[in-house]
Order: sequence, then structure tokens, then C-alpha cells
Amino acid sequence: MLCSYKLWVQASYPPHLKLLNQKSNIPIPKTKTQFQRKSLDGRFDDIDDDADGSGLRKFALPSHVKSITSTSNPFVKHCLKLKNSSSYRHSHASALVVGTTPIREIYRYKESSQEKTVIDCLLLLENAEIPEGLDTHSCHVVRIGSMVMKKLSGVQSAESIEAIAMMRFPTSFLNLTVDQNKSDSQSWFPSTHRILVLDGIQDPGNLGTLIRSAMAFQWDGIFLLPGCCDPFNEKALRASRGASFQLPIVSGSWNHLQTLKDTFNMKMLAGHPDIDGKLKKPFSLSQEFVHSVAHVPSCLVLGSEGRGLSEKSQLKCELVSIPMTGKFESLNVSVAGGIFLYMLQPKN
Repeated sequence: MLCSYKLWVQASYPPHLKLLNQKSNIPIPKTKTQFQRKSLDGRFDDIDDDADGSGLRKFALPSHVKSITSTSNPFVKHCLKLKNSSSYRHSHASALVVGTTPIREIYRYKESSQEKTVIDCLLLLENAEIPEGLDTHSCHVVRIGSMVMKKLSGVQSAESIEAIAMMRFPTSFLNLTVDQNKSDSQSWFPSTHRILVLDGIQDPGNLGTLIRSAMAFQWDGIFLLPGCCDPFNEKALRASRGASFQLPIVSGSWNHLQTLKDTFNMKMLAGHPDIDGKLKKPFSLSQEFVHSVAHVPSCLVLGSEGRGLSEKSQLKCELVSIPMTGKFESLNVSVAGGIFLYMLQPKN
């Protein structure tokens, strides 16, 4: 599901699912609450936050529950909403991570960085062993039947997926349009030598791949401009293999990005194909160009799959193209992004 970040709504959080870096004294609603999501065609859809009218408190799974076999279980319905709805995910600050490998990767990274990994619940297929490395982690483990696993994982063969983790959003994720108090750009990223800026990337597979590539080449963080899809979308998480929980991600406007640029005196670069009819001639991504910016703090902006860079990005950035001897005009954004991220990666 593709959603625009600027339209996420701020809502009351149940105590067990509260954002780690946010305090709220708003009481939990006892009546039905609805969130609105704006689709790509401009229409609003209602998301029923409490379909059966019993309130959000019911999704605080009691500690004595050790097994779930029914797909109609209210907790399973809650998990499905986390999987399918961006607004619901962000109202609960929680997402489902499917598969043993990404769960283990996230946990190992958090352990090495001495940051607490928050797993609200670990759902394991019946008779499956607790993944190595997580067997000493104190979290609520619930055994689920194959039908429940198939429904939550979205795969036909439940045996190929043995674990799903319900994880709270990392403290490194920041939505500036919601949290107005985080105006100090110096706190957004631990380091700002290399920041990847995504301008309207709507395909979750491409977005997840770019986040994983940025992590692999040791970039410092991701900045999401309006129009990008949710980095905690099911397909984005699958493509990123858990990197969305490891790399700092900030969602904001061009005004926020301008503040970041001015604060750290960053160079603004943007990937763009070398074609006729543009406002300005792009630089070529050559070794000479890479050497010239090696020690300069820089943002790299990549545009959407369909329309490419926004007009604002083209005007505010120095355009850089990948030299190609073939006859194709451009590359897929995740492929082009991988080349840019590799060539411009920080040098030790």
C-alpha cells in the first residue's frame, strides 16, 4: 500500500505500543476511532481502528497466551492490520517483520550497537525452534498454527516461514511532520557525511532495496521526501531485510532538508540520466568526480520510478549521470541507486 508520509495522523498510543521517544498524556479512547489514509488518486479511505468496538486494549496479548490456532483471533486481526495499513502501523508505532533472517539481523545489529531491540511478540510456527541468538531474548513467544502463519506471512507454504516478530519502530526513525518538537537537525542523524534522499519513491521493493544498499555501503541515513511509500511496508521490509530498523530514517519536507543542508553545509547531488532538453548539463559519475566530493558532506537525491526527479530537486541539486555505452536512456532507480551508493560511499 502506497501512502504519503505527510498524511499520517498522530493518535493516542496504548501504553504497550507507545513510541519510545514520545510522551503522551492523552487517555486511551473507549469508543471507535478511525484514521484516514489518502490514496494515490486523492481519495480518502477510512481505516477502522476498532472493528469490533471493544477498544485497543484487547490487543495487549495476555502473558499467559502461549498458542493461537484460529485466523479469526482478535490478535491475528490486529497483526493483519499492522501488515496491511500504513496508518494503522504508524498509529501503533509497530510493524511485523517476517522471517528468521531479518529478525536475527535486526537483533544482532541492535546488540552490537548496544541499543535495545523491542520485540513485543515473537510468533513461532508450531514445533519450530526459537531462532539461534533469540533464545536468550526475553520476549513473549506465541506458537501459531500453519493457517495463521500463512495468513500473516502472505506465503503459500507456511513451512518456509517459521518466525514473525512484532517490533516497535526504532528510535532512529523520525517523522518530522508529526513530531514538531524535533526541529534540531543536529539530532536527526549521528553523522551527516553521506545522506541518501528519496524523492517520491513509490515502489516498496525499490525503496527497501535502496535502504539495504545504503546500509551495505555505510551511508549515514535516509531522508524521505513527501510521496515516498512506507519503509515499514511489508514489501519494503522484505526487500530491506531489516535495514529499515538499522539505518536512521527521517521523513520530512524540502524545508526540513534545506535546514539539514544549511546546518552542515552539505553539497546537494541528484542522479539524473544524461539526456537532451534538461535545464542544466549533468556531471558524469567518473572517478575524477567521485574524488572531488570524497571529503565533502553530501546528500544524494534519487527520483521516483515514473517521473524521475521533481522540478525542485532538479533546480536545487547538481545533476550527476551514470555514463552508459548502451542505448537505454535510464536504469531502474534501485539499480542506478546501487551504483551511486557504491561509487560515492564514504572512504575510510
